Amino acid sequence: MSARLLVVGAGLGGLTAALALRRAGFDVAVYEAAPALGEVGAGLTLSRGAQSVFRHLGLQDRVAAMSTPSAAFPFLHYRTGALLAGGIDPGEGLPDDGVADISRQCHRADLHAILAGAFDGGLHLDHTLVAVEETSKGVRARFANGNTTHGDALIAADGVRSAARSILWGEEPPRFTGQIAYRFLVDRAEAAPFLEHGRGAVFIGPAATFNRYTLRAGRVLNCVGIAATETWAGEGWSTPATRDELLATFDGWHPAVTGLMRLAARSIKWGIFDHMPLPAWTRGRMTLLGDAAHAMLPFLGMGAAMAIEDGMILARAFEAKGDPAAAFAHYEAARIPRTTLLHARSVEQGRLTQARDPDRYDHAAAPAADPAILGYDPVTAAF
Repeated sequence: MSARLLVVGAGLGGLTAALALRRAGFDVAVYEAAPALGEVGAGLTLSRGAQSVFRHLGLQDRVAAMSTPSAAFPFLHYRTGALLAGGIDPGEGLPDDGVADISRQCHRADLHAILAGAFDGGLHLDHTLVAVEETSKGVRARFANGNTTHGDALIAADGVRSAARSILWGEEPPRFTGQIAYRFLVDRAEAAPFLEHGRGAVFIGPAATFNRYTLRAGRVLNCVGIAATETWAGEGWSTPATRDELLATFDGWHPAVTGLMRLAARSIKWGIFDHMPLPAWTRGRMTLLGDAAHAMLPFLGMGAAMAIEDGMILARAFEAKGDPAAAFAHYEAARIPRTTLLHARSVEQGRLTQARDPDRYDHAAAPAADPAILGYDPVTAAF
């Protein structure tokens, strides 16, 4: 009989792990704290490695249909719009059959809906983890609604404010990084007058950036501004932000930025938090996955891809080893070095981007694609 595995958290990493484990023949149950699954977050980049996972799971056609091939991302002066680095992509994107080995952009809610719809195991909402313990036969998890469940092992994929991480490791809450992100969507046709710099662009300003690119097969423009701030008291991904607040935060920026902000019918904001990397993720028959293990800054656009990679490698480890202790050891050995490297690179890229004076920008210092990072395929990688 296959092991019964408990996944705590029905985000991108938790659902990817659950789907990959189900495909490998394991009995999987997912427990999610939210009372309903709904639209949260913003646009995200799907690396080639992440999409290899979706091909493995038979989902890439659905993912590609809701995505847009990545654009070139010129770095632009926040006030003048002058090109600082990179090149402008004036087109609509490459012809996309979903098979081409390219990066794509997707709305988190669209990807989440695809993964949730594909999972055919038990998905239990309104289950907030409050306790977990090992037993002679495996693990027992207890939830705030009074329910308990048993399994052979538990995978905690419950995000940056992970209850499981706190229970297992006694960690302090995630640290606020001094950055706040704003997100809004604009219809692509309505945004056309403000896309003189191409379909993707990053504006660099004093301690702030504004990034925009197309989603949903090019029909929608995703806009994200990140700015330094001294205080943040909000929780979650969906604190409302007013148009006036956006314009005040990015006062003096190029009309291609502020013009889009004036079109925002609804905008949200969230504080950016991370964790210091842990030297180990596993305690007995329990381990961490995704942001619960390695929450990182967004400046490389690889946070979601890391959680998706985790889920695939974890399933491969269970398929290879079967026993939870051996599988978790194999999983950690494969994932901790890579995620620790990406965590450090994301911190460094954020520091370089936001500390750099756009009036004295070093044109040779634009971020370059790193094959060691972007060329990783979790479906075939040796581990």
